[in-house]
Amino acid sequence: MSESEARVRAAYRRIAEADRPEVWITLRPEEEAVADAVDGLPLSGLTVAVKDNVDVAGLPTTAACPAFAYTPAVSAPAVAHLVAAGAVVLGKTNLDQFATGLTGTRSPYGAVRDARRPEYVSGGSSSGSAVAVALGMADIGVATDTAGSGRVPAAFQGIVGLKPTYGLITLDGVVPACRSLDCVAVFARDLATAERALAVMIGETPERRRPPDAPLAARPRPRVAVPRELESDVPAFTAASEQLAAAGAELVPVDIAPLLEAGRLLYGGAFVAERHAAVGAFVDAHRDAVDPVVGEIIGAAGRIPASALAADQARLVELRRQAEAALAGTDVLLLPTAPFQPTIAEVAADPVGVNARLGTYTTFCNLLDMCAVAVPPGVTVLAPAFGDRVAADVARLLTGGPEPLVSEGVELLVVGAHRAGQPLNHQLTDLGARRLRTVRTAPEYRLHRLDTEPPKPGLVRGGDAAIEGELWALPPAGLGAFLTALPAPMALGRVRLEDGGEPVGFLCEPAALEGAEDISAYGSWLAYLDAQVLAPVDR
Repeated sequence: MSESEARVRAAYRRIAEADRPEVWITLRPEEEAVADAVDGLPLSGLTVAVKDNVDVAGLPTTAACPAFAYTPAVSAPAVAHLVAAGAVVLGKTNLDQFATGLTGTRSPYGAVRDARRPEYVSGGSSSGSAVAVALGMADIGVATDTAGSGRVPAAFQGIVGLKPTYGLITLDGVVPACRSLDCVAVFARDLATAERALAVMIGETPERRRPPDAPLAARPRPRVAVPRELESDVPAFTAASEQLAAAGAELVPVDIAPLLEAGRLLYGGAFVAERHAAVGAFVDAHRDAVDPVVGEIIGAAGRIPASALAADQARLVELRRQAEAALAGTDVLLLPTAPFQPTIAEVAADPVGVNARLGTYTTFCNLLDMCAVAVPPGVTVLAPAFGDRVAADVARLLTGGPEPLVSEGVELLVVGAHRAGQPLNHQLTDLGARRLRTVRTAPEYRLHRLDTEPPKPGLVRGGDAAIEGELWALPPAGLGAFLTALPAPMALGRVRLEDGGEPVGFLCEPAALEGAEDISAYGSWLAYLDAQVLAPVDR
C-alpha cells in the first residue's frame, strides 16, 4: 500500500469513528477515492473536503439546497489544481444554505456541531469543511468567504483559515453569494499546510494578478495595528497582542470605527442585494424548498432599490478612505476573529441577531479589499490587498512553523552589507523581500573590502574562491528601485552559484579595487567581520 493510499484510508477510518453525518452532504466511496491516491506529487497524500457550493466533477453541487442540485462535468479550478497536485477529494461538505450565514445551522442536512463542544455552533457558512479538518477527517478544507466564512469557523474549530486577496483564486465553478465580494478560502490544521494548498489553488491564471511591488515578506519588526478599544474583552486577543509584542512587533493603537461601520453595510445595507442577484430567482420560485431564514434574507434583498445601493457604494468609498488613514504606517491589523461563540440554542432563539454579531470583525474585510489569516486561539491578522505574505508572516509569529516556499519574485544574491543583520539589510526588507537561503558562488570569484560607509565587500569575477552569500526573493519592482539607487562602484549582474544557478547579484567594478584588501580567503563577509580584522575606527 502506498503512503498516499494509506493516508486516504486513514481518513475514512476517522470519518467513521467521528460519527458526524451532518458534516458531509456527499461522501465519495472509499475505493473511488483510494484510486485517486498517487505518490510523488506536491500534495500527494493530502485529503480534501470541499464546501458544497464549489464544483467537483461528477459530484452534485447543492449549496445545501437539494432542489437546487446540479452535477458539474468539470471541477472548479481551485479544486482541479489541488487534484492535479496530488490531493484527494473525499467529498462535499455541509454549509449554511447558499453560503448565507456565519453559524453553520441553516441547512436541511442538519446543523454542523462544534468539533469539541457539540452544543455550540461550528461557525459558518463553511461549517462542514472546518469541522472535517478539525476532526482530522481531511487535511485541507476548501471554503468560501464573503463575510467571514473562511475565518469564523476556523476560530471556533481551532484551525487556520486563509482568506486571500480577492481574485487571486478564480471564482469559476463557485455558486455565487455576493459575486463582487466572494473569495475561495482554505482551512488546515497548521499554517504551513494552508499556505501550500493556497499556493496551488491560485494556479497560473488568477482573476487578479499581484502587482510587481507586492511584498513577499513582513519586515523583521512589523508594525501591528490594534484597536484602541473592543466592544468586549476577548482574552485570546489580549494574549495574542502580548505574544506579538514579545516577538518584536510594534503595536500601534488605532481607531477601527470606520472599518466596523463599513462591515455593517454588508448585512445592514444594500450590498446584500447581490445575494438576490446570485440566486434570488431560484429562491423566489422555490420558497418551500429553502431554509426560512435564508429565504427571507435573500427575498428581502430583491426589494432593495438601486438608489440605496448607489448610496452605500458612495459611503463605502468614504469609509475606505478613513480606514486607510487609520491604518496608515502599519503593516497589518490584529483583531479577534469573532466576539463570542454561541450555542445552537442561542442561534435558534435569535438567528438573525446572533449571526450579525458574529460578523463584527469580519464583514468589512472584503468590502475594504483586505486579505486575512485566522489562527488559533481565535484572532485574525489582516493586511491590505496583496499583503497576503505579510499577514501570514505575522500570523506565523503566533503559530510558529516553517517558512513558506516562495516561487514568485526575482532572486537577488547579496554577499555583504545587505545580508540579514547587516546595516543595509533594511533596504531589502523595506521592499518586502524574503530571505530564501544561504548559498555559495562557484569557485571563480574574489572578495575585497571596500573603503565605504558602512564598510562593505566588493565581489568580482576572475578569482578561484567560492564566496558565501544569501539568496533573497525581491518583488519585481524592487529590483528596478535597487538598480536606480545603486551607488558606484557597485553594479548588478549575473553571478554563478556552485549549484549552477545564475541569479542577479551585487558585483563590483574592478577599477574600484585598487588598493582594496583581498579577503577572499575568509570565504564570506561575515567570517571576515568575525575575525575582527576591520581597522579600529571601523570596529
